[in-house]
Amino acid sequence: MELSQLQGIGKVRLQALHQAGIISIRDLLLVLPVSYRDTTSPVSLAALQTGQSVCVEGFIKDTPRVHYIKKLSVVRATLTDGSRSVPLTWFNQPWMAKLLQKDEHVLLYGKTQTYQGKLTLLNAERIQSKTILPRYPAIENVPNKTFASLVAQAAGEIDSLFSETLPAWLLSRHHLMGYQEAVREAHFPSGKERLNAAKRRIGFENLLLYQLAMRLMRGEHKPGYRVEASKPEKKTFFQGLPFQLTAAQQNVLEDILHDLGSGQAMNRLVQGDVGSGKTAVAFGAMYHMARQGYQSALMAPTEVLARQHLLSARKILEPMGISCGLLVGGMKAKERREALTSIETGQWQVVIGTHALISEGVAYSKLGLVVTDEQHRFGVRQRKLLSDKSDGEISPHVLVMSATPIPRTLALILYGDLDVSIINQLPPGRSPVQTRIVQESKRNDLYGYMKDAVKRGEQAFLVCPLVEESEVSEGKSATQMHAELQRGAFKGLRLGLTYGTQNPQEKEETLLRFSRGEMDILVATTVIEVGIDVPNATIMVIENADRFGLSQLHQLRGRVGRGTRQSWCFLMGEPNERLKTMCDTNDGFVIAQKDLDLRGPGEFLGTRQHGRIAPEAYGVTDLMLIEETRECSDRLLKDKSLEEDKEHLTALAFVTYKKALDNAAMN
Repeated sequence: MELSQLQGIGKVRLQALHQAGIISIRDLLLVLPVSYRDTTSPVSLAALQTGQSVCVEGFIKDTPRVHYIKKLSVVRATLTDGSRSVPLTWFNQPWMAKLLQKDEHVLLYGKTQTYQGKLTLLNAERIQSKTILPRYPAIENVPNKTFASLVAQAAGEIDSLFSETLPAWLLSRHHLMGYQEAVREAHFPSGKERLNAAKRRIGFENLLLYQLAMRLMRGEHKPGYRVEASKPEKKTFFQGLPFQLTAAQQNVLEDILHDLGSGQAMNRLVQGDVGSGKTAVAFGAMYHMARQGYQSALMAPTEVLARQHLLSARKILEPMGISCGLLVGGMKAKERREALTSIETGQWQVVIGTHALISEGVAYSKLGLVVTDEQHRFGVRQRKLLSDKSDGEISPHVLVMSATPIPRTLALILYGDLDVSIINQLPPGRSPVQTRIVQESKRNDLYGYMKDAVKRGEQAFLVCPLVEESEVSEGKSATQMHAELQRGAFKGLRLGLTYGTQNPQEKEETLLRFSRGEMDILVATTVIEVGIDVPNATIMVIENADRFGLSQLHQLRGRVGRGTRQSWCFLMGEPNERLKTMCDTNDGFVIAQKDLDLRGPGEFLGTRQHGRIAPEAYGVTDLMLIEETRECSDRLLKDKSLEEDKEHLTALAFVTYKKALDNAAMN
């Protein structure tokens, strides 16, 4: 059967499918649902919370009525199930007033939102029967219902188009459903249990093949500069620090020093929560490289952060006899020439900068260590370009620092080309940031508290989710908020404004001025999520906090609490499970796991964040399945009796992820 033979496919839709990479019936059936609308178990109205997509049932309490606001029709009714009554609202659907009768029993599916101060079910769809319906990825010119119809027509081809991919012993050992059966259940669920078994089967294969592919990408360890740290040198470094390293920092530094002395090029990710002291550990590695005559380069995502790293390096490393310098894009010609000379001659043993470090014309003396800060801002390609600045057959060591906590097991998969170390301890003396949810009615009280803080000489961030006002969004825009506050609540205070699309030079200047204490309050978008360290900032206000993921909220909160004063993070919005999690814990890894559970891997990771291959959605949030497939891949690679299966699955992994592997090499 050909795609063009399916009912409902004309020239335009066929072209749209081809553009989406769907050329054959097999391709069509391999497009698995991204989610499911489960109406088999309606939720009690008493259990509803804001922001849920849910199925509910009950009785229409009053006669639905339609009225108009200008040209916009609004239908209102009330649903009750004995435990609670919930308002129902439909915009631009006047026919709903005739479809529903008072006292009628109905089954509805919709999203709960706060509307006019009340939890409301908005634009709910009436459901005729309790089923599990698949939702497919959006394809232009192919509506979801049409796509589902095409899949239904092609269902009879599943057995002939798909064969088993995993060995029988593996299916039995891990209690997995057959592949054909799993594909069928994924498209046409016969029940929750069987759907979960199908997702587990598909997820298992995705994760297993992904891990094998990542190991292919990693390949063999390349030779690296052998740098062995002696006990006296370690002691000199520890004694030279103006503070004491935590046990977690010392353990991670030992991991790094072991790599440096192995004779193989290090590829290590250091994960640590905001403020855990990753940079101090990196300086330890740089110190030992410099002692052996090698240069180190540290690449940061912003000029502000690069300059802050330089100040720290000069404070810590220069008293130990190690020269440090800066290379950023905004330098004047003479300053840049002098910097390039200092780098090429080896006068600077530690070079800190932005993407300028990998620009044309930058030549290093004896580059032995490459450190990148904020990994999710750099892809594999940027690391490789910096590594390639080293001469000869021997590769420089690579150390990647990330302040975006990811559950360890998931990190081992996502960063398959890197070893993983975690700093899970904060330095002593840091007071945890106190977090509170602030409802709209308390806004004036909050503004009063902020003004008092400014009088005490403290600074504040105010973050908005949008840059400009949008007709379809109620989010506060940064530009509008800045203008309003300048005229109103904070008139007379020094207000700054920064956002992603701002002129880069203007953005850097704003951040620098705020960090120097020349502004009282900085109104911003998430551009300040990384790249600014202001010890004097004690207040973080996040507008429309429910629009952000937990991990992003945690990153934003990490911009304060960097000095000795007590700091606060205020989340503007209605209380819900996600925001309460922020108030309950400051542990980034706990928050990351919660974010993963609540939002799924696609939103949690985002291509911009991890900048590398991601496994298919099935299975990625199941940390036990990740661990299980990791053990399975280890066994396949080590057990000589499984050589044939290893070759088969490795070849399958390469074919399955070849495009992704190629993309990773380019990003």
